[in-house]
Amino acid sequence: MTAPPPEAARLASALRELRTRTNLSMAALAAKTTYSKSSWERYLNGKSLPPREAVQDLCRLAGEPEGHCLALWEIAESAWSGRAANATVPAPPEPEVPPPGPRDRHPTLIALIVTVCAMTIAGVTAGLLLLPDHPAPHPTATATGPRCQGTTCDGKDPIAMLCAAAPTTLATHHTTSGAWLELRYSRPCGTAWARMWATRTGDRLEVTAAAHTEAARVPNPRAATSYIYTPMTPTHPGTLVRACFHPARGGDKECFDARVR
Repeated sequence: MTAPPPEAARLASALRELRTRTNLSMAALAAKTTYSKSSWERYLNGKSLPPREAVQDLCRLAGEPEGHCLALWEIAESAWSGRAANATVPAPPEPEVPPPGPRDRHPTLIALIVTVCAMTIAGVTAGLLLLPDHPAPHPTATATGPRCQGTTCDGKDPIAMLCAAAPTTLATHHTTSGAWLELRYSRPCGTAWARMWATRTGDRLEVTAAAHTEAARVPNPRAATSYIYTPMTPTHPGTLVRACFHPARGGDKECFDARVR
């Protein structure tokens, strides 16, 4: 049996800390989620990789923003699957949106949730249509599609807006300080952004497209262990996108660019 990678142990440690914060037993944790007690025991002991949704559920119960733990999950998932060992650079895995539900979810519970949601949406829509002079609602995004497009994505988080589902990596750069940088592009959203990892507190990354610049900074040591994303900027095929890295400990800034294909 292959031993779990160190990255998985790091994720499990963070999840155990969250579970302690919730004051929930394993049985109580199982009762509040769609994962069994035995599944949680494996996840928290680092014996198996938890589904992405399990990490999100635990963050919700602990009142913890999910960004840090999801970044640890991406690193662990990449190492566990062996992609990190085979990659030429330590790039994180492409999927950045929740995959299909795990096998140990209960089909009856999922069907019930879907039915309740559908009935609720139908009731709200019908109520709105009955109001005098009230226009029918127009959805801006599907449940699984991006939540913005083009200029409506300007300055927003690519993960929160679901724009980071299988994006195109335009270019990768390894800085002299050891940080890794990537320029990313989402065709469905019509946006570009940059991300960095293996960084230090205070490192700063800028992304510029069509004279519009967005930036992100590593705020603390904990964040330095995760992926840091800049907000998005609208782009289209042919746009030149440029990223510049400003190291916290001095030294020249490092820039690289790529054209959206």
